[in-house]
Amino acid sequence: MGRHSDRARETLLNSAEELFARYGIDAVSNRRITEHAGTANHSAIAYHFGGRDELLRALLDQHLEEMNRRRTALVATLSDDAGVRDLLACLLLPWIEHLASLPVPSWRARFVFQVRTVPSVAEALAGPTTANPVVEDLVRRLQAALSDLPPRVVRGRFEILGPMTLGVCAEHEARVHEGTPPAWTGVGYFLIDASAGMLAAPVTHPDDYLTGPSTPFLL
Repeated sequence: MGRHSDRARETLLNSAEELFARYGIDAVSNRRITEHAGTANHSAIAYHFGGRDELLRALLDQHLEEMNRRRTALVATLSDDAGVRDLLACLLLPWIEHLASLPVPSWRARFVFQVRTVPSVAEALAGPTTANPVVEDLVRRLQAALSDLPPRVVRGRFEILGPMTLGVCAEHEARVHEGTPPAWTGVGYFLIDASAGMLAAPVTHPDDYLTGPSTPFLL
């Protein structure tokens, strides 16, 4: 693929991410993306990606390798008996550090939040693209660290963790866009503290609160 094609592909990705973040995935057509990207070729998405789902997968795949390297480095510093808070730091900090590195305005958190909150899209994109062995291992270690709690309760709390994290990050990204100082580090440690408290909280009732199918942790 030549440089011109690479630039055209990147422009389409940037345009799609912004429009999806601002208006919602279902509200944005392929034609609108190509027009926002400044191309008169309305079949550009099919040409560069193969289709809309492939465009979305390409967007989700962006920066994953970089974040995974950071997670791997953090995990390597953990002891075998690492606690919930340290495991959560490995899970969440690479995502927060990535958001902090983006130019302003950025759309990444708001785009991923849209993916996570549109069930049909999250289901369509689940699978090898979103599977991450490092994340899966951290989740298993977190579950083991919470073994004193009923497994169904732990699963239900993990279902809350993903949208809670993405929702907070999407709101903060919007505030940064509006001129709030981009104190992403503080947001990250706030989320680690809040998530640790939520996951390890006492159980009042053992019944499973969430009955829907599991969704991947999209970070």
